[in-house]
Amino acid sequence: MEKKEKTATKKVAVKKSVTVKKTATAKKTTSKKSANLTQNSGKYDVEISIVIPVFNEQENMDDLSSRVLKTMDNYGHSYELIFVDDGSSDKTPQILCDLFKKRSDVIRVITFNGNYGQYVAILAGFEHVRGEVVVTLDADLQNLPEEIPDLLEKMKEGYDLVGGYRKKRHDNWFRTYASKSVNWFRAKTTGIHMRDHGCMLRAYKRYIIDEVVKTRETSTFITALAQKFAGNPIDFPVTHQERKAGDSKYNLYKLIRITFDLMTGFSLAPLQAFTMVGMTISFASLIYFFVEVFKKVVGHHHGFGLHFAFVFLLLSVIILGIGLLGEYLGRAYFAVCDHPRFVIREILEKKSEKKNPEAKSK
Repeated sequence: MEKKEKTATKKVAVKKSVTVKKTATAKKTTSKKSANLTQNSGKYDVEISIVIPVFNEQENMDDLSSRVLKTMDNYGHSYELIFVDDGSSDKTPQILCDLFKKRSDVIRVITFNGNYGQYVAILAGFEHVRGEVVVTLDADLQNLPEEIPDLLEKMKEGYDLVGGYRKKRHDNWFRTYASKSVNWFRAKTTGIHMRDHGCMLRAYKRYIIDEVVKTRETSTFITALAQKFAGNPIDFPVTHQERKAGDSKYNLYKLIRITFDLMTGFSLAPLQAFTMVGMTISFASLIYFFVEVFKKVVGHHHGFGLHFAFVFLLLSVIILGIGLLGEYLGRAYFAVCDHPRFVIREILEKKSEKKNPEAKSK
């Protein structure tokens, strides 16, 4: 009888020992997981900040918020979710207010007094992040919130920027080919190489975000600018779906504006190219002048149609050059004036007990 009791006692002791070891191992694994994602310096309130710009997305808000919250709650890292309302005129502001009331522990809402554009909204989110790793995501649900942990896991391999690129796009032909053209043009003129500048599902280390905020530019192409500051970036394939609700906020004018921002914000190549075009046309004009003189002398001069065509060509080049110079001068003008990039009407947030010593106001 005593032997049976001793044996039972030993078995219980062994089970307790195994349980303790498993618990200790699990804690070490969790600790190691956190250490790989962030530096755990204690300088930041949370590990992950997710910034989502929103403009008239009332149809998507419930699905978007529930999927992001579920994904991040299950991921096991501390996080915050920052919605930036870019002057929505539908029910989006009220939906965001209700979301904040339900999950004020992780949700923060920044509301503009008007519409400033997607990239400006992201910049506003960048200025208020509290996390050591920052993720951006569009509100249209064309990128899957469930893939955010995939980017963060990739970042654990030592990359400071993980940029998503859409494996199979589900946009209309105009947006698809216009985006590819801008991608090609950007790589040629700026030397900034990334596979898909238009995909907002991206993860950044905090120091990159801090550098982006310091630029104080009024017209900023976020993805290209962040890529420029990154030391070890990588492209990562992500899923792209058709928009199920709401309307796309991009049109031909906005795509043209993006192209000009790329040209004038990151390189002098357009000015240099224009100089080369001017030199080439000047040389061709000189040759044409001597040809016309020769034709006049030998008596084979016929009318002025070709002359007018050549003059119109020169005028179009001059007008293009003036417009290009205007883009650069306009950027310089706004930089000197230092006008605010946006005006925040309201911020909904639960005050943090910890304060980030490096937090800066706009």
